[in-house]
Amino acid sequence: MPVPTGDQLKAARTAAGLSQAQAAELMGYPLQTGSRGGVQSRTWQALESMSDERNMQGPVFAMFLLLTGQHPDFVLAARPADGGDSATG
Repeated sequence: MPVPTGDQLKAARTAAGLSQAQAAELMGYPLQTGSRGGVQSRTWQALESMSDERNMQGPVFAMFLLLTGQHPDFVLAARPADGGDSATG
């Protein structure tokens, strides 16, 4: 999956109904307390910024899309409750 632009990342986050802090938490990025007391992620802000050179790598973006049900080709599925896995015997 290609590296998303900041606008593409923001569009995927808003389509998932997530704030920047919620998206950052989902992906394991650090959270900080903002100047007004709210929780924020400077890392996620930078990833969505057009003026910052940092980008989310393609595989990480693919995982974000999977976790938020937006991947164009794949969906995550829960394992069966019985724990049966025919691949491991």
